[in-house]
Amino acid sequence: MAIKSSNPSANERRTAEFHPTVWGDFFLARVFSDRETVNGWIAGIEALKGEVKAMMSAPAPTTTEKLSEKQLHLIDVVERLGIGYHFEAEIDEQLRQVYNGMMNRRLSPYDDEDQLFTTALRFRLLRQHRYNVSSDIFNRFKNEEGRFDEKLENDVQGMMSLYEAAYLQMPGETILEEAMEFAEGHLTKYTMADGGDDRYDDLLSKRIAHMLKRPLRKGVEKHEQLFFIWAYEQEKGHNQTLLKLAKLSWNHLQHLYQQELRSLTKWWIDLDFVTKLPFARDRLIEIYFWAVGAMWEPKFTLSRYIVTKLTMLVSVIDDMYDVHGTIEELELFTSAIERWDTSMKDLPDYMRTCYDAIIDVLDEVDAITTKEGRPYCLEYAKEAHKNQVRAYLAEARWFAQGKVPTVEEYRRVGVYSCAYPSLACSALCGMGEKAPKEAFDWLFSEPKILVAISDHCRIMDDIVSHEFEQKRGHVASVVECYMKQYDVPRDEAVVALNKIVEHDWKEINKETFNQPGFVSNEVMSMLVGLAKVMEVLYKDFDSYTFSETVTKDMMTALLVTPMVLEA
Repeated sequence: MAIKSSNPSANERRTAEFHPTVWGDFFLARVFSDRETVNGWIAGIEALKGEVKAMMSAPAPTTTEKLSEKQLHLIDVVERLGIGYHFEAEIDEQLRQVYNGMMNRRLSPYDDEDQLFTTALRFRLLRQHRYNVSSDIFNRFKNEEGRFDEKLENDVQGMMSLYEAAYLQMPGETILEEAMEFAEGHLTKYTMADGGDDRYDDLLSKRIAHMLKRPLRKGVEKHEQLFFIWAYEQEKGHNQTLLKLAKLSWNHLQHLYQQELRSLTKWWIDLDFVTKLPFARDRLIEIYFWAVGAMWEPKFTLSRYIVTKLTMLVSVIDDMYDVHGTIEELELFTSAIERWDTSMKDLPDYMRTCYDAIIDVLDEVDAITTKEGRPYCLEYAKEAHKNQVRAYLAEARWFAQGKVPTVEEYRRVGVYSCAYPSLACSALCGMGEKAPKEAFDWLFSEPKILVAISDHCRIMDDIVSHEFEQKRGHVASVVECYMKQYDVPRDEAVVALNKIVEHDWKEINKETFNQPGFVSNEVMSMLVGLAKVMEVLYKDFDSYTFSETVTKDMMTALLVTPMVLEA
């Protein structure tokens, strides 16, 4: 995560309306739902799952049939409502049939028959599930001049489907760049229409506005589910079974998150870093929200637990390097971590306090993973911390020397200073058999997707926070590095850097198809999820550091307020 961000003073943090110490007490003291209510949710979920499975059990396509638009739409609705995790096997089987049919040409050439909506939906669903289908299927929607046919502008649903599909583009896919520009232009006009426009529909207009602000590929899934449940309920003829299952599943997962937070906040409050290390940010709830954003399904409980604890300590370390420690002390701390010297001799007391907490958490991780038959996790977790402090020390040295590094130097260190490699390693520790030793070796080989999500993280953070950071005294951000290296004003630097961010997304999309077999869908989903969290928290401003803003509303909806169920 973008730990390396603006750091308000301790006094500002303590007097803020919203901070995790208050929320910690809140989660410890409150009983959100009684056991009878929770058991009722679980029973309701189990009853409805059978009904939905029957809906999804479409017969396999024959040599002359295809998976219908209705079934593709059902898969999309189920996933957007946040209930796809109940039906992973059914969804995987149906999409496997679609892909095999396309590749083996057993089915009729339906790309020439289907409307834009179905073609784009099929393309997006397959790519989201790591099937590398060709974007050439969209060529048939172009006119003789090689442009997308203007007749499509009246097909609003088709344009929406095309726009969402275009965000799965990879480097060099100009047809999807053209598709995105074409669809965005026409859809923007639609949101500006009034009630006198024959195409106008208030709900559809709100859905388009939401999509243009944050397309599905760049949205945190839990956040998008909240919006889609609301929108789906407004649709005429919506399926009551799907809607009820979505609300029950939301409430059940929210209860699970609350129980996880009770344990995590007790741990954090017991550490008493607010008193012992007052320079450090209180960001436990935000970091947990970050973990949920990347790994929201119930199977990720242990990953969320480990990620939140270790990343919270990384956040403390960051503040140690960023605002509190002297360069001499930081050199000592880095050396101690690199040697994993647990004697901690020569370290100041505040550094020992932090180091002790790291050791305790890693001991806990080691006990869990060793019991699973994965004793190797500990050494990788240690190595992740070593990489982290090396990056922080490099930036601390630049600041101490008054050095503005080149963009290339900064981005190289930024891969680790953003903390995403450390966070990803922590997540793997909690994934059991889905993260074998080979997956850790792959992660530490700096695969292109890890570099891309880290670069994306580092640059997005710097763009929105660099002015505030420079006022307080901070290592030069990538914005200052770019301005100096290329002798351009801030606005021009930001435009260029945003282009790099967009290219990072294309690399992320590409690399989801280029991984060895031992890199599971769970690992890939987590990595892509990390990029999505950045888009939500750092698109317009630093919502991690200043979490009392829109982040508070998102966390309240996700962690506190249950869905209202009809009697």
